[in-house]
Amino acid sequence: QIQLEESGGGLAHPGGSLRLSCAASARVFGGYAMGWFRQAPGMEREFLSAHTRSGLRTYYADSVKGRFTSSRDNAENTMTLQMNNLKPEDTAVYYCAARWTVSGAYYTQAHEYTDWGQGTQVTVSS
Repeated sequence: QIQLEESGGGLAHPGGSLRLSCAASARVFGGYAMGWFRQAPGMEREFLSAHTRSGLRTYYADSVKGRFTSSRDNAENTMTLQMNNLKPEDTAVYYCAARWTVSGAYYTQAHEYTDWGQGTQVTVSS
């Protein structure tokens, strides 16, 4: 079982940066594939990035590729999302997600994840 807690959200100006963290409580964090998603009001949850359980592979959505960088530290049970060149359309609640897996796959669909954090609000506005 895993519990997830996001932090680091807040207000940023267009062009600015924020760094989100996801702290995980799990006996074997390295057994979980991890992902970042976001959800804006009235919109479906949107995939942002995904890690294999080892962290050796990371996959990004086209909408954030080149602006967002995700990393995970299996020794520290954490995952981070560095967001640069933020735009007003990045405003959303950001979630980290986990899925226990024995494969080396990453997952890009929200329904493929079994555990979610409560989310952290990111607002990009001038």
